[in-house]
Amino acid sequence: MLLIKNIKSLIQVEKNPKKWVAGKDMANIHTIKDAFLLIDKGVIEDFGSMQNFKERVPEGDVLDASGKLVFPSFCDSHTHIVYAGSRELEYRDKILGLSYEEIAKRGGGILNSARLLHNTSEDALYEQSLNRVHEIIRMGTGAVEIKSGYGLTLQDELKMLRVIRRLKEHTPVTIKSTFLGAHAVPAEYKARQPEYVDLVINEMIPVVAFENLADYIDVFCDRGFFTVEETERILKAGQKYGLRPKIHANELDYSGGIQVGVKYNALSVDHLEYAGDEEIKVLKNSETMPTLLPGASFFLGMIDPPARKMIDAGLPLALASDYNPGSSPSGNMKFILSLGNIKLRLLPEEAINAVTINGAYAMGVEKELGSIARGKKANVFITKEIPGYEFMPYAYGSDLIETVILNGMVVE
Repeated sequence: MLLIKNIKSLIQVEKNPKKWVAGKDMANIHTIKDAFLLIDKGVIEDFGSMQNFKERVPEGDVLDASGKLVFPSFCDSHTHIVYAGSRELEYRDKILGLSYEEIAKRGGGILNSARLLHNTSEDALYEQSLNRVHEIIRMGTGAVEIKSGYGLTLQDELKMLRVIRRLKEHTPVTIKSTFLGAHAVPAEYKARQPEYVDLVINEMIPVVAFENLADYIDVFCDRGFFTVEETERILKAGQKYGLRPKIHANELDYSGGIQVGVKYNALSVDHLEYAGDEEIKVLKNSETMPTLLPGASFFLGMIDPPARKMIDAGLPLALASDYNPGSSPSGNMKFILSLGNIKLRLLPEEAINAVTINGAYAMGVEKELGSIARGKKANVFITKEIPGYEFMPYAYGSDLIETVILNGMVVE
């Protein structure tokens, strides 16, 4: 049993947990001042005001959080952190004026990562990725979705997914795995894209499902990558094996990716820089979480998605890091929280909802994570002494997380 007492403010508390927060409700979060949080057997047993706390806890199992805040851990619902090597030289090309698509056509981008991964052993790939997982844990992430997609062959996609499985088994963070064989078209299939789609459908998906290596399936449905028709074929094949979709959509153009995602009941559609009235209308009353990746648009200098318009239309929003070597080489969800304010013009409360409960929904763990609620998994962090929750996004470059607790145990 672990007691955190004298908490200056306990953030994102729920008596009756909800699946997500949408529209005008995103401007509200519930807090308790001068609070306690009681954790037992890895889950949240109780919380409330200190004046109502009476139960005794054995000495040594008490943390004093005077002057500090306690948050539920960040839920990062879109990452590519299993990769081999970095791509900083491509960013130099970006500075010189080359577009994301031009770099990809020159054999850079995803295809560059695929070459590096092919030449890296599974053990070496695991060690690189393990370091990144420990990094994001230190920065407050308690749940993360990790995609494949830098393999682009059956064996290399399986290599990535097996590494993700090892990370699930050997780290305390909650991990969901997504098969993204349709991330790009390999160079050898450049003029034969339908054949590569057939390979994904007929060879990759059955083996991934047989080995139980993925929770979800994803497709990069955008200009220059996979068409709506190809995406539909892949999603139908995945659904036969119980793989719910999560879609890369509308990063580069009005691609139809949002519409096809909603049509096939995607858990989330992600990126969404190009989202207009039609896309917002389609998302309304769906079960699909619009997920924005402001780290990628910031790093690449792209347009920002219309976050304010989406919330004003009544939609929920999640924010995720898109941690990857090419377009968002950071898994710092506190910085993503700040970008929600700085770039997307979200209120602090809206951004906090987007990186906690809504992020949890976008990776299918909202029943166990994303808020402070009785019976939920005890994944939380304690800040340093700060004035209030608004200071978290405001102090965008400061390390404000002092103690990380996952599964009820102090890990950092």
